[in-house]
Amino acid sequence: MTDLTAQKCEACRVGAPTVTAQERLELHKEIPEWEIIDVDDVPQLRRAYAFPDFAEALSFTDDVGAIAEEEGHHPAILTEYGKVTVRWWTHKIGGLHRNDFIMAARTEQLFEDL
Repeated sequence: MTDLTAQKCEACRVGAPTVTAQERLELHKEIPEWEIIDVDDVPQLRRAYAFPDFAEALSFTDDVGAIAEEEGHHPAILTEYGKVTVRWWTHKIGGLHRNDFIMAARTEQLFEDL
């Protein structure tokens, strides 16, 4: 994985800057499996993970929730039979912050460690 997995989220406040276009490109290279999407004009990182059944999908959801709670940075998570979709963005600034890329990389690491 990348060095993003070792980084901690920094406290983010309303009005903090979103990542620049150049930062976004560079950070996205470190998590190429993730899509950058717009939801209601808010850029977000999104990735869907496949699982053999609901129990494993739910367990992964719990793991993502644990790292989110540890960092105080929370994603949107949709858990379905055999699938978990995770979206990261920073609500306070209505866009992408470095924290989102850190958490996406850490989510990816959780999946790779299964």
